Amino acid sequence: MKTLKEMLAEARQVVPEQGPAELKQRLDAGEPVALIDVRDPDEYRDGFIEPAINISRGFLEFRVGGAVTDPATPIVLYCQTGLRSMLAARALKDLGYTNVVNLQGGFQKWAQSGLPVVKDRPLTTEQIQRYSRHFLLNHVGEKGQRKLLRSKVLLIGAGGLGSPTAVYLAAAGVGTIGLMDGDIVDVSNLQRQILHTTGNVGRPKVESGAEMLRALNPDTNVIPLPMRIDVDNVMDIIKDYDLIVDGSDNFDTRYLVNDACYLAGKTNVHGSIFQFEGMATVFAPDQGPCYRCLYPTPPPPGLVPS
Repeated sequence: MKTLKEMLAEARQVVPEQGPAELKQRLDAGEPVALIDVRDPDEYRDGFIEPAINISRGFLEFRVGGAVTDPATPIVLYCQTGLRSMLAARALKDLGYTNVVNLQGGFQKWAQSGLPVVKDRPLTTEQIQRYSRHFLLNHVGEKGQRKLLRSKVLLIGAGGLGSPTAVYLAAAGVGTIGLMDGDIVDVSNLQRQILHTTGNVGRPKVESGAEMLRALNPDTNVIPLPMRIDVDNVMDIIKDYDLIVDGSDNFDTRYLVNDACYLAGKTNVHGSIFQFEGMATVFAPDQGPCYRCLYPTPPPPGLVPS
């Protein structure tokens, strides 16, 4: 009968390993990696690597087919120290999965390297009721809802575009919304800017908007940013957010936000409207063109109405 040391030695002959920095680089680059945490559920709940799914070692061979349908899909396995996952990776190799890698040092080494770790808090009874319709959606579910609650979105503009966007982000359970706008509420805004009410006329839009969003969903932490975005503050502000939503109404801001997101590697969700026409586009880093790629130079001043 083989010893554990002998089984690990045999597994290492056929299963390559990557360190935490290499895995982080692959994840940041958006590679289609299936990251699987083979620890027990209680270990997983104490902290895991985003976007890992948890299939404990004892069930891996039975459940991996539901998570990875193509045997050629790149798979990275990890456990606490890298030993269980090494043996698990060997088992997947034997099952015909051709592109399996073990995380060297496991979760422990990842955390000790100072890389980001996610720890989910149990959902409250009220949250389970509030987001129950999300749980019915295969593409959201409880795991997706937890991710929404951890997410941070910067919304530039609290006007015609920003108002409905902010309402739906908060209603969906986005955990942190940075609401940025330097304007005050005018009565002429009220026929379309649903964040604000008649009683808010004359107040800063971010104060009015933050009040509305907090009343809608107390789970959402709203950060009012009563200022305009400019070349001096843009990089410092966007660094704290996962996603940038550009609801601005002028070309200077659109090009500035685009360039900052490109340099920072942030996804830029852009929208624009004119009367009854509108467009929405997602500019994801390294996954397609950016706004400036499509429109290299802004139109002459005054040509396009706001």
